[in-house]
Amino acid sequence: MATFISVPLKKSSEVDLVKPLSKFVTATYPAAEEQADYIRSVEELNKLRKSALGRPLDKHESSLEILLRYYDQLCAVEPKFPFSENQLCLTFTWKDAFDKGSLFGGSVKLALASLGYEKTCVLFNGAALASQIASEQNLDSDEGLKAAAKYYQLASGAFGHIKDTVLSALNREPTMDISPETVGTLSLIMLAQAQEVFFLKATSDKMKDAIIAKLANQTADFYGDAFKQCQYKENLPKEVLPVLAAKHCIMQANAELHQSLLAKQKKRFGEEIARLQHATELVKTVASRYDEYVSVKDLSDKISRALTAAKKDNDFIYHDRVPEVKDLEHIGKAALVKATAITPPLSAKFTDLFEKMVPMAVQQSMSVYSQRKAETVNRLVGTMREATNLCNGVLASLNLPAALEDLSGDSIPQSIVEKARAIVQQGGLQSIEQLIRDLPELLTRNREILEESLKMLGDEESTDSELRSKFSQRWNRTPSGDLYKPLRAEGGNFRSVLDKAVQADQVVRERYNTHCEMIALLCKPEAELTAAIPSANPVKTLQGSEVVSVLRSQLAQLEEVKKEREGLEAEIKGVAFDMSSSFLTALAQDGAINEEALSMSQLDQSYGNYSQRVQASLRSQEELLGKVQASHQEFSKLKQSNSEANDREEVLKKLASAHDSYVEITSNLREGTKFYNDLTEILLKFQNKCSDIVFARKTERDELLKDLQQSIAREPSAPSFNVPAYQTNPAPTAADPNPAPRTVFVSSQSSMGSTPTPPPPCFTAGTKHAEIIRSPTHKDTVVGAKNLICTHQTKG
Repeated sequence: MATFISVPLKKSSEVDLVKPLSKFVTATYPAAEEQADYIRSVEELNKLRKSALGRPLDKHESSLEILLRYYDQLCAVEPKFPFSENQLCLTFTWKDAFDKGSLFGGSVKLALASLGYEKTCVLFNGAALASQIASEQNLDSDEGLKAAAKYYQLASGAFGHIKDTVLSALNREPTMDISPETVGTLSLIMLAQAQEVFFLKATSDKMKDAIIAKLANQTADFYGDAFKQCQYKENLPKEVLPVLAAKHCIMQANAELHQSLLAKQKKRFGEEIARLQHATELVKTVASRYDEYVSVKDLSDKISRALTAAKKDNDFIYHDRVPEVKDLEHIGKAALVKATAITPPLSAKFTDLFEKMVPMAVQQSMSVYSQRKAETVNRLVGTMREATNLCNGVLASLNLPAALEDLSGDSIPQSIVEKARAIVQQGGLQSIEQLIRDLPELLTRNREILEESLKMLGDEESTDSELRSKFSQRWNRTPSGDLYKPLRAEGGNFRSVLDKAVQADQVVRERYNTHCEMIALLCKPEAELTAAIPSANPVKTLQGSEVVSVLRSQLAQLEEVKKEREGLEAEIKGVAFDMSSSFLTALAQDGAINEEALSMSQLDQSYGNYSQRVQASLRSQEELLGKVQASHQEFSKLKQSNSEANDREEVLKKLASAHDSYVEITSNLREGTKFYNDLTEILLKFQNKCSDIVFARKTERDELLKDLQQSIAREPSAPSFNVPAYQTNPAPTAADPNPAPRTVFVSSQSSMGSTPTPPPPCFTAGTKHAEIIRSPTHKDTVVGAKNLICTHQTKG
């Protein structure tokens, strides 16, 4: 008997969906025909909930189908109704699946007005029922093994999905059964059990010992991970930890046993003995510590027989040195399981009851509207930023406001001092140079991820082409080149994005090189900065002049304009309007959506006033800059013109321009760094996508090769021909000697009494295989965990 853990279902209180949803439909959709259709759909949804949650469910795929169909419908209906406490309020009450004293304790029940909570609990029940269906499978048949692996992986994926989403779905502390810690542990347990089923399948199919050893070792790892997750939980009953610990040891022992058979085949007799001794210690540990829960007698006897025979042969024949366990080569691992991704629809029979309520036209219109809105915001904000940059450039070219602060001719203007201080506070040259050094590394990382992803596709495609050329029409699967076209197009887009980013980086780097010297000067101490700026004859007579006062007033007005723009930019970015209701209303009234007219009307209404304010700001700036330039000309005429003054003014202009460039370059570099980091996450997802499809193609390729090889082996090697008559009745001759046996393995009935030798790695039809290893045997029940642990008996 192989013990597998299954999970009990949660129980829900009855909820009337018809009344509140019908009320919303009546208020939102005035058309009588639409109302009738949607109300009928509401009634069907209520019936579906009762079928899924209002009655006991059999441990059968049809029951799971109902649960998953209800979950799919919840996912589909969520964006179509305003479920919330202050709008469409539906309260769902669920009991904790684990009563006090079972595997996980927790709150008895929880009631929440949250559709996310309902979805989470329904998905939990789907995972729980999948685990129960898996535990009921007949593991003596291929169909049963495949079904068990499928359902355990589904359960693992569902529990893992709840772990990732439950906190955001509930926005409060969940009951213990659906807490991230609990469902995370259950996900690991289900994945371990799925891997164990693959191990049983490999054993049943008498696959190569090397493969079985890797499968067993990976299974042991999975059970070890689940054990680590469980051992620190205070509410965990004593029965679960021993089961997980026992399975961890049992699968390790199986891995060592099969690896020992591989060592024997390679004539490493000392390694064979060492591994069998280690396996013996592992099963002894299980027998001594966990015998109450797990029986390993059959496995222990098998290992003992193999160890006795191996020692006997080594002592009398081979005399091979037996290494220490720590010196043995680590056994590889092979994970054939993966938690099923929870991407609705999960049900094969799902059809959206409310499909007409939100057709694709609404979603498409919302997408186009969002693009129009983003373009409008970017245009307004970009116009203001360009105007501000223009203003800063004009003032820097006029050496303002530094020229007004430099009437003494030998001290540093206050504006230059403030600009220098601002650069130093932001990290100065060291900060900007570090950002510049980081960009190539980030670029290289992204290129490597992209190229590695595309190389995976290329390698698999090349192999597929070679096999297609070799087997011609027999290689009847979709060409990898056709299958990978969307991925290659996506990869080409990423490469184009990176190439454009490189060009942009080069522009920023060239601009930095242009202003590097002056930026470095601004980073120096004030005394060095003063010494680096040429002195000029004083023009103190201008300090009280009217033109200086006018220029200062005009510059102050320009600063006020720029501050107003900052506030205006924040207001523009903060504008929000939900167009979905407008589109839905338009669809209900007109039967179609004129997206352009509706969007442009709303955008004009939302941003028309802001557009006027932006234009007014531009006109105000243009007028002020004209006045500033006129005043500056008068100011320049009054100043004493000489070479020293001109040199000094030129340096001050460069310093002001260097500060503005520093601010812009730093902003560009930080945006570039963020861009590369964000792109890395996207490329890693792309890499995973490529890896998954390549793995699937390799698996499909191996299966197809296996079928082809078997098909070719069954074909006749030569055409049929007639045998001469005299050869059909040969003359009697002396008795021929007995032919040599087709296998060198001695049967268990041999007079020498040796143990059966394991079968060779590859099997041929008609060969009698050695006895396969049974799965660990366990007691029928585990005390105190009847609701959680069920047993499944496999044939001995």
